[in-house]
Amino acid sequence: MRDLTTLPDLNLVLVQSDLAWQDPAANREHFQQMLAAVEGADLVILPEMFSTGFSMDSAALAEPEGGPSSQWMMEQAARMNAVVTGSLIIQAADGSYRNRLLWARPDGSVEHYDKRHLFRMAGEHKHFAAGQQQALFSLKGWNIRPLICYDLRFPVWSRDASDTDLLLYTANWPAARRNHWNRLLPARAIENLCFVAAVNRTGTDGKGHAYSGDSKVIDFQGEVMLDGQDVTGVLRFTLKGVDLAEYRQRFPADRDADIFTLG
Repeated sequence: MRDLTTLPDLNLVLVQSDLAWQDPAANREHFQQMLAAVEGADLVILPEMFSTGFSMDSAALAEPEGGPSSQWMMEQAARMNAVVTGSLIIQAADGSYRNRLLWARPDGSVEHYDKRHLFRMAGEHKHFAAGQQQALFSLKGWNIRPLICYDLRFPVWSRDASDTDLLLYTANWPAARRNHWNRLLPARAIENLCFVAAVNRTGTDGKGHAYSGDSKVIDFQGEVMLDGQDVTGVLRFTLKGVDLAEYRQRFPADRDADIFTLG
């Protein structure tokens, strides 16, 4: 059993912004300016498909593994001495197109998570290959599970109450369904007895879809501790492991969780 009382504080930076449609260079420059003054962060979180917006033009927009946006993330991670994460369109080594979240560490190493649940209402399943593996990243002793947008609707894929300290969602979640976003995020926190950090974009994309932001940090009881509403900006919050440890000790519902396996 891990001793969560020994976890150090985890300093989060959530970057909520509009995105230039299908223009990776412009988005990289924009986010570089937003991050220029960031200091003291442990984890910097960008939106889903931060380099292009939520485009289905995977063949035209995909970057290779280690391409320009991946390199940019590694450079920013090294400069800020923080992990930088967010998803982008990647052509994997097997030739498939992936909505891939990268986890870029300051030391130059990169891990990834491929989006499992592809948003069929936009035809994402026709243009991308679905990921098959959950991911669990470690940062300062914290266990962090990354998920992407539509994954939020599927609680089994998010479920891992015994190991996850922070569920992380990066998204392009339309304003038309903001009530779903605002209700599902606390549910994921409550059922997993963990913190949730979620970053969504603002503005309007090239298809005319509006986005309301609503980036959040939520505690293990579903209480919203930080709400970005619809403001473009850099949002900061510090998580305290001792708070999580004390709650799990008082209310160990994870001990009664059902045992299951993912197919």
